Amino acid sequence: MLPGPLWLVGCGNMAGAMLEGWIAAGLDPSQISVIRPSAAAFGHGIRVSAEYPEDTTPSVVMLGMKPYQLGEVAPKLAPILQPETLLISILAGVELATLREHFPAPRTIVKAMPNLPVRLGKGVVDLYSDSDDLTARALVAGLMAALGHAEWFEDEELFRIAGLVTGAGPAFLFRFVEALAAASERLGLAEDQAARLSAAMVEGAAAMVAASDESPGRLAERVASPRGTTEAGLRVLDQASGIADLLRRTLEASHQRSHEMAAEARGRKVDPPTGRS
Repeated sequence: MLPGPLWLVGCGNMAGAMLEGWIAAGLDPSQISVIRPSAAAFGHGIRVSAEYPEDTTPSVVMLGMKPYQLGEVAPKLAPILQPETLLISILAGVELATLREHFPAPRTIVKAMPNLPVRLGKGVVDLYSDSDDLTARALVAGLMAALGHAEWFEDEELFRIAGLVTGAGPAFLFRFVEALAAASERLGLAEDQAARLSAAMVEGAAAMVAASDESPGRLAERVASPRGTTEAGLRVLDQASGIADLLRRTLEASHQRSHEMAAEARGRKVDPPTGRS
């Protein structure tokens, strides 16, 4: 999957999930270096260090730290990157123009928005780049497809919106599963049983949506019998202040925060690189 060494700059929850997914898909751990301040071991025989390795030159670099750390990372990393280095960023809210300002050398910079199920090979990864390098784009697409479903966007704002659905969406779904289990407990189910049944139900229902040619709304109608228990519950969800309004407000809040994070990243200027350090 790789033409040469892969560096992960930062390895938090999301980058770690991607790395676990790649290892499970067969990526050679000897090709990977993780650079993080703690130098805490990752496992799988992957080299981890607090400083950038001086005995290897990366072909692919992925920014996996927190977005607010961009201004700290760029001054040391930017001088190392070459025009042919493929730079991938999973920094939420950081615009491509900001990345190019901080890392002027790479010809190809790709923004990627993964979600946590990439760890299981069941994730979604949204992709955006202004590069027309088909070889580089194919390499990124192959890497991300190993983690689940990968999809390109040719407009950065649409990429941003898609990231709210697929990147933040699992957290919203986890809240739904938690709330469903809690409601089940209030009716009398044991805590472990409520959690187990809710999770299994969501897994099966999601698989059905993915496999069906019918819309989720139509599938809901198929479950609901006239004057039955499902219909009674749907009437609550379908109220004006129900689930549609709740999710609209949820995504709008995430969308607003995404633009705020982009503005914050634009405000963090760094001095141009002067040489490898």
